[in-house]
Amino acid sequence: MDNETVKNYFCKYNNPAVAFSGGVDSSVLLALAKKYCPSVCAYYVKSQLQPDFELRDALLVCEKLGVELNIINCDVLNNSKVRENGINRCYFCKKEMMTRIVERAKLDGCDAVLEGTNADDDVFERPGFKAVQELSVLSPLKTLGISKEQVRAIARELYLPTYNKPAYACLATRIPHGSEISLALLIKTEKAENLMKSFGFNNFRVRYREDNTALIQLDSSEFELFTEKRKEIYFGLSKLYSNVYYDLKDR
Repeated sequence: MDNETVKNYFCKYNNPAVAFSGGVDSSVLLALAKKYCPSVCAYYVKSQLQPDFELRDALLVCEKLGVELNIINCDVLNNSKVRENGINRCYFCKKEMMTRIVERAKLDGCDAVLEGTNADDDVFERPGFKAVQELSVLSPLKTLGISKEQVRAIARELYLPTYNKPAYACLATRIPHGSEISLALLIKTEKAENLMKSFGFNNFRVRYREDNTALIQLDSSEFELFTEKRKEIYFGLSKLYSNVYYDLKDR
């Protein structure tokens, strides 16, 4: 990554808007925009699909960078295409959320809208990226060829609190396509994953399956902790689910 090339890219904009999720990619994007642009606006879209910790992380990064975080509320479950949870759900959800940012950025006088897709992300497997392109939202990290490894390196250099944050996908991804997404199911999923976090797990998912079943997926590095906490995990999750299973495949 050439620093001069990065600087020249961002210097084209006077006041870009950054679609900020609280993850490491958008944290680095915001940091670069803050460094090289005269001004920058950060927008976090709060919907039913984001757990509370994402907003807390976003606020921490903005505090670190000295950037005000603008929070936009978005009822994505009002969109039947999102609730139906088809294979293109991510497209409809992303379109809803990014449209809110584009509209707000225009009102605030921003001259571009930026989002955090990096060079390693496979956009062909991400229906939401189509919405990004349709709305003429820019993806600087991808354009500049900045990989995930480089993103984390930059985050470490800048002492960003999200430098080692695991990749995270929204709560809706825990629900299989074709199963309708409800607020109650999202709340249950967030409670389940908060329970796992309370035991010290970092890289995991608690997925919903039919018959009110929870399927726990873990990184292999956390299996030892799982065996140690197995009884506590089952006791806690059995209050939310009728069945609790562990997926032997490495997440």
